[in-house]
Amino acid sequence: MEPDGENARLTSTTADQYAAASAASQPAFSHETNEGSVLQDLKASRWWPVPKRYVLALLAFLGFANIYALRVNLSVAIVSMTSNRTKLVNGTIVSILPDYPWSTDLQGQVLAAFFYGYILSQLPGGFLSNRFGGKYLYGGGILMTAILTLLTPVFTTWSIYLLISARVLEGVFEGVTYPSIHAIWAKWAPPQEKTRLATFAFAGSYFGTVISLPASGALADSSSGWPAIFYVFGFTAVVWFMVWCIFVTESPAAHPGISNAELEYIQQSIGYTEEQSKRVHPPWIRMMTSLPAWAIVIAHFAENWGFYTWLTELPSFMKHVLHVDLTSGGFYAALPYLMMCITVISGGFLADWLRNHFCVATGTVRKIFTCGAFAVQAVFMVAAGYVMTKAAAISCLTIAVGIGGFAWAGFSVNHLDIAPQFASILMGLSNTFATLPGIVSPALTGAIVTDQADPGQWQIIFYLAAGIYGVGAIVFGILASGDRQDWAHIPMGYQAYLDDPEKDQ
Repeated sequence: MEPDGENARLTSTTADQYAAASAASQPAFSHETNEGSVLQDLKASRWWPVPKRYVLALLAFLGFANIYALRVNLSVAIVSMTSNRTKLVNGTIVSILPDYPWSTDLQGQVLAAFFYGYILSQLPGGFLSNRFGGKYLYGGGILMTAILTLLTPVFTTWSIYLLISARVLEGVFEGVTYPSIHAIWAKWAPPQEKTRLATFAFAGSYFGTVISLPASGALADSSSGWPAIFYVFGFTAVVWFMVWCIFVTESPAAHPGISNAELEYIQQSIGYTEEQSKRVHPPWIRMMTSLPAWAIVIAHFAENWGFYTWLTELPSFMKHVLHVDLTSGGFYAALPYLMMCITVISGGFLADWLRNHFCVATGTVRKIFTCGAFAVQAVFMVAAGYVMTKAAAISCLTIAVGIGGFAWAGFSVNHLDIAPQFASILMGLSNTFATLPGIVSPALTGAIVTDQADPGQWQIIFYLAAGIYGVGAIVFGILASGDRQDWAHIPMGYQAYLDDPEKDQ
């Protein structure tokens, strides 16, 4: 198979440039492989012997872990807040009435409130991060969500409408995070590493879900009760923000500890400077009418439909249909996201391996991972609707949700393929539509599943998710592309910028 244009460029010009820069600064090392570049970085770094793009990926991973911990904790807390519970007191089982006897419909509105705000800030977040950078937009969005999370028990005590308003605001602040991280990767991620760097960071979302679901269940059952859920995760996110501000810079050139070889490697691989990127105005009409861009949008919507449905409804399904207690339910509900964390990371490495070592075209790789994952998800989603025993249902749901991690090695980094300098805006566009499932799905599930103990009503939800996966696979398979679009070409001016800094001013 012939390499696509991007891969051919990476295997020739970029590799040679990085090798030359590395050899000049550290002649004792061989730089014919990526492993050699890592060794050079270890020697050249001034204050922390780890390539700074990997430090960024780790902190972004932890950032997304906090994002999802702050987002999903309410789905467990609300079960504790609204259900009859029993507690052992001095050897006697005592029945505890719910703190808030909200109806199923009202609970759905509370869970959906986050997404009303989340959908509003996607495109603004993409535009702002493209214009001003993503570091503080990403970090600040998490910080403000953490503060509101810390205040959630107070808001809940005062009024359910205040709680809903707070969740809307949390959605607004978290809505800027996904677009802004793409703005960061557009400056930091070499093309041959972008899949694994971006998907490793995204995997933090599922790691955060894996940690927060069982931890929230345990905290809800503790002596501190459900308010402890919000205090623990809110405080953790505040600590993360301080670390993020200390160790992350907006661009590689601004980092005080980056090695010369890593800086040269990143800038020459990407092929344009930060200043040039900022001076290119987004071609809005051509962007909004691009079929490959809309293929990403539809695939993102399809994946998020199944993901958000079970992110918000899985604890209730476990409790009322499978009769799993809250603590165990939190553990079982985390299993799909544990699998997803693994598949997102492994999918990113596998996708880059196929592109770099076998010269499989980028577009082909994106379609294999996205469409293949959707097909498997659809099959197991339908199966989950008919195997209502605990072990079988949990296994099917774990596979149906968890295999979606491979899809993220396809559509979620495709923005960086087709328009790297506008990737934050495209992510804002796709995540705007991909947020709709978070709004529609809980409300629709609440309307369809009027009796949460009725398996037949849940089967409708399973079929709906499977059908949407199928549509997403077909559309992405036909329309997606791995090539930079003609409306996204800008002068590849890094070398010209080095030769004559005044020429580009």
